[in-house]
Amino acid sequence: MPSPQLVRWNPCLEPHRFNDTEVLQRLSCMAIKGNMFLVANLGTKQPCHNNDPGCPHDGRYQFNTNVVFSNNGTLVDRYRKHNLYFEAAFDTPLKVDHIIFDTPFAGKFGIFTCFDILFFDPAIRLLRDSEVKHVVYPTAWMNQLPLLAAIQIQRAFAIAFGINLLAANIHHPSLGMTGSGIHSPRKSFWHHDMENATGHLIIAQVARNPLGLIGPENATGKMNPSRSKFLEILAGDPYCEKDAQEVHCDGATKWNMNTPPVFHSEMMYDNFTLVPVWGKEGYLRVCANGLCCYLLYQRPTLSKELYALGVFDGLHTVHGTYYVQVCALVKCGGLGFNTCGQEITEATGIFEFHLWGNFSTSYIFPLLLTSGMSLETPDQLGWENDYSFLSKSGLSSGLVTAALYGRLYERD
Repeated sequence: MPSPQLVRWNPCLEPHRFNDTEVLQRLSCMAIKGNMFLVANLGTKQPCHNNDPGCPHDGRYQFNTNVVFSNNGTLVDRYRKHNLYFEAAFDTPLKVDHIIFDTPFAGKFGIFTCFDILFFDPAIRLLRDSEVKHVVYPTAWMNQLPLLAAIQIQRAFAIAFGINLLAANIHHPSLGMTGSGIHSPRKSFWHHDMENATGHLIIAQVARNPLGLIGPENATGKMNPSRSKFLEILAGDPYCEKDAQEVHCDGATKWNMNTPPVFHSEMMYDNFTLVPVWGKEGYLRVCANGLCCYLLYQRPTLSKELYALGVFDGLHTVHGTYYVQVCALVKCGGLGFNTCGQEITEATGIFEFHLWGNFSTSYIFPLLLTSGMSLETPDQLGWENDYSFLSKSGLSSGLVTAALYGRLYERD
């Protein structure tokens, strides 16, 4: 799906064909010199006429654009960002660009930019093409914990769609912008640094056809200790119901189901409903609107930290409007309930857990972040009895966030 009206030309070899193209010339020559495909993000302008009702007063559109060069320096495609994020200097294209470019070494690549990753068009629609196994993703992402740090959503997207995601974020720590990576479903190579102003080149070998992670048949092979309990609970043996005060279980086995207080706290500017995660083991449930989230957990040792299980099912309306369903196990900023949802990066709490929920969307992004902004891979992930689940044991460091982040695009 090449761009309409795109003139294929080689700026390095034909530098005088168009005016004001010094940047394209430099990029084209870089692609030739490195014998590589090259994608770069820049601003572009497109003249328009008065008979175009959307034409700006200055007679030109300005787009946030990715340009693609082949290894011989030819400009082979371009993508204009559709979902703008407080970008007053740029216009939204009248039609969504769905851009896929072909390479001789790895087949088809999709391309989109930054905030696009949270929306159906173009990101999800591109990946309906089963031959697209790789996505190139330039971004200027301001990290927002506990759910939307740059490397978090990058890795989650790669896992959710079983693809390789090549993510290049602007490195500008004073603006909260850092976090790039080469992410495959089973492994990530990333760089996150809020201390130093210098960037970092990431080089990694990835599979041409990445091996997916979702589904029991694609599990990493580690059996989470809570797996059998999880399956028994879903099978209804025992059947447990939790109301505001107590838990009622039918069946021979009684699980350790404590009844902690339900509370509310702001997380990601949304009003989450939460319960504290106390003790060395337990089974918790918390619900909001139609979404119920469940956590079965064990802890080898207790840390002097507060963790909470939270749920949100609703329209997010700050810094963008989009509908989310979220089940999240998070470390709180302090020991008070009102600190749950605060941005933290360090933790010591180790968990073995199964997290699941009755989501009403199939578009679910698994988030697993540990102390020091480290990414972990779920042991198992997928669907069981109409519940989306994530399980993990053997964390390498303290848990910051484990979450299932669902998007209901049709309710935006």
